[in-house]
Order: sequence, then C-alpha cells, then structure tokens
Amino acid sequence: MGNADLRQLASLRDVPFASLEGGVIAVDAHNWLYKYLTTTVKWTTDAAYTTASGEEVANLIGTVQGLPKFFDNDLTPVFVFDGGVTELKTDEVQRRREQRESAEERLAEAEAAGNQIEASRLEAQTQRLTATIHETSRELFDILDVPYVEAPAEGEAQCAYMARRGDVDYAGSEDYDTLLFGAPCTLRQLTSKGNPELMTLDSTLDELELTLEQLVDVGLLCGTDFNDGLDGVGPKTALQSVQDHGDLWGVLEDRGETIPHADRIRELYFDPPVTDEYDLDLEIDPDIERAQSYVVDEWEVDPSEVTRGFDRLESALVQTGLDDWTWRGSVETSDPSPIQSPLRSVLAGFWASALSRFWLAALFSTRRFEIRPAGHPGGHNR
Repeated sequence: MGNADLRQLASLRDVPFASLEGGVIAVDAHNWLYKYLTTTVKWTTDAAYTTASGEEVANLIGTVQGLPKFFDNDLTPVFVFDGGVTELKTDEVQRRREQRESAEERLAEAEAAGNQIEASRLEAQTQRLTATIHETSRELFDILDVPYVEAPAEGEAQCAYMARRGDVDYAGSEDYDTLLFGAPCTLRQLTSKGNPELMTLDSTLDELELTLEQLVDVGLLCGTDFNDGLDGVGPKTALQSVQDHGDLWGVLEDRGETIPHADRIRELYFDPPVTDEYDLDLEIDPDIERAQSYVVDEWEVDPSEVTRGFDRLESALVQTGLDDWTWRGSVETSDPSPIQSPLRSVLAGFWASALSRFWLAALFSTRRFEIRPAGHPGGHNR
C-alpha cells in the first residue's frame, strides 16, 4: 500500500534468518536501492561517492554494503526492476516529486544556515534513482553475477507473480502492495538490523475472514499508490465495511461516494502487467576483483567505504561455493511458517551421518596406528 494502513491488518511476525536458509527472494530493486541510497547519503560524506565530473553513485556503496546480508544468511536475491510507470500512478509520482522539491528548498535553507545535521537529513530525502544509478546498479549486479529481472511495470507486482509461480520462495519489499498483488510470503525489513519480518497472505486472509478480492477492496478504501482513500476511513473501518457489504461497490453505494477509476485499479491488482520471460541462474559466480575495480577505479568511490563489504561478499560466496551440496529448496507457500525443504533436511542428515562415519573411522584408524609398538608387523618406528 502506498500508506502503511495495511500493516494494522496484515499477518506479520519476526523470523530468524536461520529458518530462511536456502531461500530465494525476488527483491523490489527500486525499494531496496532507495533505502540504501538514502542511508548512504545521510551518513556518508558526499566526497566518498561523487566522481571528479560530479556524478553521484552512492548506490554503489549501498549495494556493496547491503548484498552481504543475503549471502551471509544463505539467501539468494533476484532483483526486480520497475518498468514503465503505470498511468494510474501518475498522481503518486507527482506527489513524490513535489515532496522532493520541497525537501530541496529546505535543504538549501539548512545549508545557508550552516545546519549540517538538518542538511544531511534533507539531502537523503531529495534522492532519486537517476539514470546513472540504474545503469551502475545493473552493471555491478552483472559483474557480481547477481540475477535481476526487468518488470514491464510495477516491480512489486512482478515479485508477487514470481512468488506465486514458485520460481522464488519470497517477495521482498518494505511496502505492502505485494500482499494485494497476491504474494504468498513477503519478507520485509531486509535493509534493517535484526531479523526480517514475514508477511503471509493466507494467514492474513484467514484472520480477517476475507478473500483476496475483498482485501484489495479494503486497500482501495484506505488508499493505495493508485488512489486516495475515502476521507475518514482507516483500515479498521474499511475492513468492517467490506465485511458488512461484501465488496467495494456495496460500501460505496452505502456511503454514497465514489473512487475514481476503481474498476481499473482493482483490475491492476488482480491482473497486473508481468512477464515470465526470465531465466533464473541461481549459481552465483562473482568476479570480486573486477567489481572492486569497477566501483573504486571506474567510479572513484572511496575504497574505505566498500572494502569491508567486498570482504564479506567474498567470504560468504566462497563458503557457499564450498557447500555446493546444500539443497536450495523452496518453502511451502501454502504454509505460513518458514520451513526447511524436506529434501534439504534429508540431504543434510545424510551428509552429517556420512561425515560422522568418516571421522569416526579416521579416529579409530589413528588410534590403531598410535598403539602399534615399534617393530610390530605393519608398525612404524617413531
């Protein structure tokens, strides 16, 4: 949802990373990049990410610092980039542009007053994903062999579609629209410290006693990225109204109100523009040295800002390569609990048993070797 009203209704719970190991996540790239972009700009001097020609690439610092969180926890991200802006979203895009322009005006005032703390906060609010940021993010993903998909329209809709198909285990976004787009499981707080938050569709619908169509109607009554909600209608009122009247049309008729383009917005959630023309290669083989050169030499990023991130990436991905027997199974999306793949568990048990037998055999062999006296047939002088 454009606003956070749906949070009050969604089924959400913190989950430990250990329960997600082996999972594949379709990550809303715009959402993820913007979070790291604004954080980097807020807490890092602009000289660290600005080239001699004035190009700003704070996204490269954010990407290098953010990617290790996935690989440290044996998660494979598939980034999904937005396509064209949906016509119905033009008002929301304009609103965000106006907010950014307002922040730019206040930023100039803060800088003129010498208020560096306020200036840093406002500078983060003025950020947008420029053509350079889009280009360099994709190029860095290519060098690191991190998969990504180009959505025809909304990235969240594409993430939800891939999760419904079972091509990934989770959608990943800080927003709530993935729920309305029908993602069975969504991971949130992927850019925050601590454990992620799991949002599950089936549990949400069961707890609210709604269908997905009715949940979308609740969303429209509160307001989404594509429409303003009804005045005075929050999530609890919207929920009760849909439960009482069955659907959006019954609520609007009862209240004597309208939502412009409501039929088109509902259809956008039920049948959004998505693509299945992607081929996910989840065997990641990054060129860390080339990536470092790209970020530091080609784009003149301060090496001190990315060295630790590259070290973490190399360590995590090399270990993943050593553990090539690990089964990257899917989480059953019909079950709201994140669980390990049964086959993964079987394989893990098999290897654990095999390794135990190997080391026990080696131990007993060593002990037999050690107690043989010198001169004993087959023994050795030590």
